[in-house]
Amino acid sequence: MNDTPDPLTSALQRSFGHPAFTGRQREVVEHVLAGGDALVLMPTGSGKSICYQLPALLLDGVTVVLSPLIALMQDQVEKLARLGLAATFVNSALSRDERERRIDAIGRGAFKLVYVTPERFRSDVFKAALLRNRIALLAVDEAHCVSSWGHDFRPEYGKVGDIRATLGDPPTLALTATATPRTQESIRATLRIPDARLFSLGIERANLRVFVREIHGADDRVARIAEVAKTLRGPGIVYMALIQELQRTHERLHALGIEAAVYHGDLSASERRRVQRRFLESRDGLLLATNAFGLGVDKPDIRFILHGQVPGSVEAYTQEIGRAGRDGKPSLCELLYDAEDIAIQQRFVEWANPDAEFVRRVVAQLLAWGDTLHARSSDDLRDTLLVKSRGDGRVETALALLRAERIVDGAFEDHSIRVVRELEPGEEARIVPAGKRERDLARLLDVVRFVRDAGCRKRAIHAYFGIDVAADWRCGACDLCCGADAYASGMEARSGAEAEPAAAAERPPASDVAPSDAPVAPGDWLRIDGRHVVVVTKVESDARGCRIEAQSAGDFRFRRYDLSRTPWEKLRPDA
Repeated sequence: MNDTPDPLTSALQRSFGHPAFTGRQREVVEHVLAGGDALVLMPTGSGKSICYQLPALLLDGVTVVLSPLIALMQDQVEKLARLGLAATFVNSALSRDERERRIDAIGRGAFKLVYVTPERFRSDVFKAALLRNRIALLAVDEAHCVSSWGHDFRPEYGKVGDIRATLGDPPTLALTATATPRTQESIRATLRIPDARLFSLGIERANLRVFVREIHGADDRVARIAEVAKTLRGPGIVYMALIQELQRTHERLHALGIEAAVYHGDLSASERRRVQRRFLESRDGLLLATNAFGLGVDKPDIRFILHGQVPGSVEAYTQEIGRAGRDGKPSLCELLYDAEDIAIQQRFVEWANPDAEFVRRVVAQLLAWGDTLHARSSDDLRDTLLVKSRGDGRVETALALLRAERIVDGAFEDHSIRVVRELEPGEEARIVPAGKRERDLARLLDVVRFVRDAGCRKRAIHAYFGIDVAADWRCGACDLCCGADAYASGMEARSGAEAEPAAAAERPPASDVAPSDAPVAPGDWLRIDGRHVVVVTKVESDARGCRIEAQSAGDFRFRRYDLSRTPWEKLRPDA
C-alpha cells in the first residue's frame, strides 16, 4: 500500500502542517486552481481560509484578500508569518512610513498574499504598486458584507465589483458563514460572478447544543448567567446588546462572586487588545461582550455562549454561536429571550438606517463648517444633528455611504476629512440602500419566529439559510428535541445521587466500541430513570452487567450509570 500523499495534500502538510483536508476544502481548492469562481458557505471555524491560502501559494501571482476588519487581517498575516509564508497587510493602523514600505515591497512582488480593506483601493499609489504583479486570485472574506441584503452590510464592500474589474477580473472566491439564498444571489451580482459554483457545508455543528430560555427581566438574566458560569467548566462568552446593561450585569455577577471581563466598542483599542488577549489565553475565563467582540477570534475551547439579550438577526446569532466548541467538544449555546429586548433591537435598526434627508443634512453641515472642518470631530457632528441618544449610529453610517460614493474622503480621527464634491440633485435618495430598514426589521422578526418555532432549533436555522433537510429531521441537541423538562431536570440532577459526575466535563465523548453482547452502544440515546435524556459515550459490559458513561442532554456533564440498577429505555435521537 502506498501511503505517500498526493501533491495537493503534500502542499497542505508542508505549508500549514495539517494532515489532511476537511469537509469540502479540497473540492474548493481544486476548483480555484482550475480558474473557477466560487461562493463558499462554511460554518465559523471550519477552515475557510485554507480555501484561498493554499491556492495562493501554488498559483503564479498575488492573491488579494479583502477583509472587513483590521484585527482580522493582522491575525491572519501573523499566523502565516509564523509558518514562514510571504503575506502582508496594508491598513490605516500602520504608520505612514510602514505603509509606504509595504506598498513598495508589494510592487516588487515580495508577497504571495496581500490583505486589505476595500477602502485601500481609493489610493492610486497602492493600486499602481499592486498592479505591477499578476493578480492570480481575489478572495472576499466575510462576503455577506457585500450585500445590502446581508446582516452586516458595509457600503464600501458594495464597490467590490469595481475593485475586481480594476484587478482584471481574476478568479474570485467569496467566503462567508452566513448568507441566505437572497444574500447569495446579491453577492454573485455585486461581485459579477453569476456562474460562481456554490460550495455549502451548511451551518450544522453536531457538538453545539442550541437552547432558548424565556426570561423576564434582569433578575432572571443574571441568575441564569450565574448558574451556567458555575455549572459548566471552561471559557464562555455572554453577548449583550447594550453596553450599559453589560456593565450592570458585570457588577451584579461580581456581587455574586463571579468574575468576568468586559469588552465593548467604547473601550480604547489598547484595552480591547488586552481583554481579548487575556480571554484567548484563559482556560476558564468569562467574557461579557457586545457584538464588537468575536469576528476572526479563533479560540477552540469555548464551552458556552449565552445571548443575554436578543440578537438583531438569525445571521448574527448563528455567526456568534459558531465561535463555541471549535475543538469539536460539546458546547452550550443558549439564547435568553426577553420580549422587552425586541424594542432595543428596533432602536438599533432605526439608528443604523439614516434616510435620504439625514444624509443630505450631513453633507450640508460638513460644507457649512468650511475651513474649520479639519478641526471638528465626529462628536461635533453628532451633537449638531442628533439629540436623542449617543448610541445613534446614523452619522457613522451616513459618512460610510458618502465615502463609498467618493462624496466625502478622509476621517475625523486624523483630521483628514474633506468634502470632495457636493451632492447632485436627488443623489442622497440614490445612495441610501433601498428598503434596507425594512429588511433589517424583517430580520429581527425572524429572530422572534426562531424563538417561537415549535420544531427543531437546528432545522429552523437550516431552513432560514435555504438548506434542505427532511421535514421530520430532528437534531437531538436542542431544547425542543430533548424537551424542556429533560433539560431542566438535567440541570437539577448535576449533583444527584443517581449519577456519578465524570471528573472532566469538557472531555470529548469516548469512541469505544461496545462489546457485542452489550444492550447499548456509543451514540445511543437513552432516558434514564424516566427523566434524564443522555447520549451514550462509553460502554463496559461483563458478567456483572452493563455500565455506561453518558453525557446529559440537559447540562452536558458526563456521568456513569449502571444499567442493571437503573431503569432506562432506548430512544431515537428524534424521540
